[in-house]
Amino acid sequence: MELSVRIERWPLAGAFTISRGSKTEAVVAVAELSNGAHRGRGESVPYLRYGETPDGIVATIEALRPALQRGLDQAALQRALPPGAARNALDCAYWDVNAKARGRPAYELAGLRPPAPLVTAYTISLGAPAAMAEAAERAAWRPLLKVKLGGRGDDGECIAAVRRAAPQAQLIVDANEGWVNANLEQNLAACAEAGVVLIEQPLPEGADEALARIKRPVPVCADESVRDRASLEALGGKYDAVNIKLDKAGGLTEALALAAEAERRGFIIMVGCMVATSLAMAPAMLLAQRARVVDLDGPLLLAKDRPDGLRYDGSLAYPPDPALWG
Repeated sequence: MELSVRIERWPLAGAFTISRGSKTEAVVAVAELSNGAHRGRGESVPYLRYGETPDGIVATIEALRPALQRGLDQAALQRALPPGAARNALDCAYWDVNAKARGRPAYELAGLRPPAPLVTAYTISLGAPAAMAEAAERAAWRPLLKVKLGGRGDDGECIAAVRRAAPQAQLIVDANEGWVNANLEQNLAACAEAGVVLIEQPLPEGADEALARIKRPVPVCADESVRDRASLEALGGKYDAVNIKLDKAGGLTEALALAAEAERRGFIIMVGCMVATSLAMAPAMLLAQRARVVDLDGPLLLAKDRPDGLRYDGSLAYPPDPALWG
């Protein structure tokens, strides 16, 4: 396979803020693989939480150029790179080029049914309670809102303000490791009072034992604490669900295997994303067909998506066109 890789920057429609910081653009890595007749693409987002950077991801991918030229295949890729954004970009590019080369859609190659449109969450960024309420009011017509919280001391006020502004919407919460043992039960109770149906990663990875010792009034979902199948063993008794993201798992190949193993262990499946273009969402749409909660709103947060991007009808996300991926 011949390789090309580049960094792209996509401005956001506004600031995107979580407990760890704020950004105004999506910085993505795009890998392209060509067999001479067909070309496939994959997009990933370097995950700073795990020490990844755009330049580092590109360097990791570039280092595989000789092996790719010698015939490194998709199965060998899983052993050549660890889970993460670099492997995700290459793995998804393989799915795309193989689908084109075989004249069959990627979902068929994965042994899946044709994907259907799915309702995705829409994210309300972290901010002051009044600002979050204003954002929620504008999005109150959407069926599912994902609310960013962050342990600043006013999370109960924030979620209550969002609920008042969007009384009919289903709410999920993402604390991005922003809570601590001292405020855990208080914040869980505030979320339960607001009718929240799922809470992502309330405590930091590796400091979440309290979740096994308390009553959880709302199902709790592992995000930063789960990457691939190897991370599932440590989640038992603490989490009810897992948020699978291709950038964490290292591509669609591992993500599908992770979902199957998580289901076997009794976890609810959520499929999430980083802020990115439709090219990153496209393979995740295949995985999302087996999820109870879908959060693939990345392109909705951009000022402009790439050509042939996913079609969004409100919060309903449609499967990708082959012109985009797969």
